[in-house]
Amino acid sequence: MEKIPEKVNKEKSKNKNASRYFQPHEEVYNINDKTLKKFKSAYWRKKQDGKTRKKNDEWAVKRLRKVDKFPGDAPVSKEKIKKYKRGSDMEATHARTNFHQSVFEQKEKKLQLAAKQAARSELLLQENSGFIEAESDEETTYISQHDIVKAVDINSASKYFELTLKDFGPYKIHYTRNGRFLLMGGAKGHVAAIDWQTKKLLCEMNVMETVQDVKWLHQETMFAVAQKQWTYIYDNQGIELHCLKALDCVLNLEFLPYHFLLASSNRKGYLSWLDVSIGQKVAGHSTGMGRLDIMCQNPYNATICLGHSGGTVTMWSPNVKEPLIKMLCHGGGVRSVTVDKKGRYMCTSGIDRTMKIWDLRTYKMLQSYKIGMGASHLAFSQKNTLAVSKGNIVEIYKDCCQETFCPFEDVLGVGHSNGFSSLIIPGSGEPNFDAMESNPYQTKKQRRQAEVKMLLDKVPYEMIHLDTGKIGQVDQKTMEDKIEESNKILFLKPKKIEYEPSYKMKGRSKGLKKEQRKKGVIEERKRDDIKEIMDLKQKEKEKNKTSVSSNNVLDRFKKKE
Repeated sequence: MEKIPEKVNKEKSKNKNASRYFQPHEEVYNINDKTLKKFKSAYWRKKQDGKTRKKNDEWAVKRLRKVDKFPGDAPVSKEKIKKYKRGSDMEATHARTNFHQSVFEQKEKKLQLAAKQAARSELLLQENSGFIEAESDEETTYISQHDIVKAVDINSASKYFELTLKDFGPYKIHYTRNGRFLLMGGAKGHVAAIDWQTKKLLCEMNVMETVQDVKWLHQETMFAVAQKQWTYIYDNQGIELHCLKALDCVLNLEFLPYHFLLASSNRKGYLSWLDVSIGQKVAGHSTGMGRLDIMCQNPYNATICLGHSGGTVTMWSPNVKEPLIKMLCHGGGVRSVTVDKKGRYMCTSGIDRTMKIWDLRTYKMLQSYKIGMGASHLAFSQKNTLAVSKGNIVEIYKDCCQETFCPFEDVLGVGHSNGFSSLIIPGSGEPNFDAMESNPYQTKKQRRQAEVKMLLDKVPYEMIHLDTGKIGQVDQKTMEDKIEESNKILFLKPKKIEYEPSYKMKGRSKGLKKEQRKKGVIEERKRDDIKEIMDLKQKEKEKNKTSVSSNNVLDRFKKKE
């Protein structure tokens, strides 16, 4: 027998490109000793064109399957999964059949998988929030904006600027949901909309009236301005689209993006909601508490919070004519109210020179601060950084003038009597944004698609409630009443029409003739009742048609007769 050589030299191929298949592999494979012995002893001879084909060790090893050092999915902590879970797990014990039980179990598995994937995707969030790192003997309150601008990069430094507008102040300001566009409204009639990052002016005008408040609507294409008498809606070119005479003498505006509602409070103590998608007023309540010059919204449940001169704060919904909650927050009048983005905490300031933090889950006070003077305006950022304006001073509180934080940016916008200032506040903005919710870099096509999707996902105003968890629950009392009424209807008899025909001569009052006359009169009366109901329904339809046609935007340009 011939000896098998220990090493076999690799034959050179005439084809130069074929050598790449025989190059040694750089990856490390987990191979047992048995497999190596098998390949070393696996030299076989196969006569082909008079030559012996020999298999290379390295080429054979490449055909082995690579072993994963970390098999399975990456582990995820239970705390992160709880963060993305929506409610408790659903039990399938109440299912009628095994098929329905399997359907419930499959749905539950899908929900658990979605929560795990959302928790695992946090690893992809590479952006971190900013911060100020002061020295041991230095306080952050003494760090000026010029020092911050020198320390940050060029892109962040460009976000600090000032607009000197002394003739038309003080200014009210508002940012869009994606933080890209800025709307300014001066008390003496100056209104301007700009892309504050590129400093591009969208429109600028003077309405020649007092401006009380300004608000962007669902997108940067339209905004509302509360003027001296009525509220107007303009587009981003400054063209007047609507005059809302139903919202008169307005002092404050708030827009609810998920419900497409424009809420307003006026100096007569009247609170109203207008649906922007259909152009109709859906609700209005008279609070009976005097002038309503302090208002904010709770972003969590879309309720409206009002501050009053008696030191109370009330929360309102368009479905109820009475306040949902009435809290005594201060001994004197309330100067400002704001709620954080998650709807957990509320901050109030009063004329008694105190600022209080309230827990809206228990409606109890958490902290109370004694400040030098009453704070005129308050604002929470996405990271719960609180801005407090006191005269010509703006203080920033962590962990806890009209100012508003810019979404997804470490920027605080301050509107004052001399114009507008954009201040850099490190750590105030959310570094990672959800592009499906609000995208700062969206294109025109994405903006149009987002508008259609928002209209399709519009939440009815009847669902505005303090506890959002009760929306999906079944109202047992009303369901029981409906079931009882339906059961009663099954045993009800039709309404009887009493009619006794008069006596007639010549055999016309016999039994058969009498019943025929009686039946004919009863059927005729039923026919008349049905006809009246149909006429009323037709009149209501005609009224609805005329009301819709009369509310056309271009009707105000018609000639008056």
